[in-house]
Amino acid sequence: MKTTTAAPLVAELERTNLWPHGFWKLMEFRIGIIPLPIYCLLIALIIGFVSTGKVPTDISVSIAILAVGGFTCAEFGKRLPVFKHIGAAAIFATFIPSYLAFSHLLPELVLKNVVEFTKSTNFLYLFIASIIVGSILSMDRTILVQGFLKIFIPLAAGTVVASIVGTLVGTLLGLGTFHTFFYIVVPIMAGGVGEGAIPLSIGYSGILGQAQGDVFAQVLPSVMLGSLTAILLAGGLNFLGKKYPHLTGEGRLQQGEHSDFKMAEEGIPPGTDITHIAAAGVTAISLYMVGLMCFKVFGFPAPVAMLFVAVIFKLSRAVSPQLEQASFVVYKFFSTAVTYPLLFAIGASMTPWDKLVAAFNLANLITIIATVSSLMVTGFFVGRRLKMYPIEAAIVNACHSGQGGTGDVAILTAANRMQLMPFAQISTRIGGAIVVTLSLFALTQLK
Repeated sequence: MKTTTAAPLVAELERTNLWPHGFWKLMEFRIGIIPLPIYCLLIALIIGFVSTGKVPTDISVSIAILAVGGFTCAEFGKRLPVFKHIGAAAIFATFIPSYLAFSHLLPELVLKNVVEFTKSTNFLYLFIASIIVGSILSMDRTILVQGFLKIFIPLAAGTVVASIVGTLVGTLLGLGTFHTFFYIVVPIMAGGVGEGAIPLSIGYSGILGQAQGDVFAQVLPSVMLGSLTAILLAGGLNFLGKKYPHLTGEGRLQQGEHSDFKMAEEGIPPGTDITHIAAAGVTAISLYMVGLMCFKVFGFPAPVAMLFVAVIFKLSRAVSPQLEQASFVVYKFFSTAVTYPLLFAIGASMTPWDKLVAAFNLANLITIIATVSSLMVTGFFVGRRLKMYPIEAAIVNACHSGQGGTGDVAILTAANRMQLMPFAQISTRIGGAIVVTLSLFALTQLK
């Protein structure tokens, strides 16, 4: 009898003891995805390595540094009143490390680790491949085709309107029509740095007979600030969508669109095992390699080539339902666990703070805001006329003014609509290439 009555008492004592149940509660309190005790351990270990004068460069340490940095910055953004609703987490995760690197407040050994890892692995494209393949393979087939055909209309209309509005505003503010159009408006919509600012600066320098470095320094601030403006406005659209749900598909581009598969709240969907998930990851990498080969052979941007191959796979039913479902799990993993560490890496290694600040004069600022705003507003209303969700159409147009693939990640993170990545890549890559080509042609005619 004593044993029977004592058992519940022992169980109750175990539940109220600090160890292990109290510690388990701490493990469930997380900074991003990192349990609080593990977060504190990682901070202590990073400080310890820095104090020894050597931070290991192996992939495990780099992942730990990026996770701690990315989720720490994001947590600050998520806790800001008002601003947390308009993408502060993505902005903080990108631009705080940029400032820390510029101001030498980030330990040199840590910064070196982040820069070398980011540039040597180029894991931005692993992220984009996983997001694109996962989101495409989980889309409804009919809506997928309709969406790709329709998205060019608000994108083209937005580009034309933004070019007119931005140039007019800059001219009225005394920046000059030529300078405003070619050095502010065009760089914003050129597709980022690697695909936009660099080809533009090479083209401008050849046509105008100027040093390419000087031209690049003039166009880069517009790219940076245009992307920041798009991030803020995309976050605002996410907030607007919560107030007016009828304006948004919560990541779906068209009315009636649905994903073929949904993640179960408790974890991996039934019927999906670890081998399927691993196979989905390899499939995403394989399609990206196809994209790389297309770039080498035809000069076509690798992410866009990969995107179209994934669409062909989806439409032809080349991938089994189990693998499609597993691809969605891969997509969810990367969007949940990798986004903020990636943004931290981008901020520290690829976002020059001084170039961003260089664009902060009133006339430039107003012109850039007018350009990006008109691009997104046009997408909103044209998309609505085409029976697309206006908020999603505006967010895809926003990616046209982003900082390339890195801007797409930040914009879609701020908008909480990472599943729009395939359409964002079209907006950025194809839209940017068209803008660069037409602007260089126009400059040759004006010279």
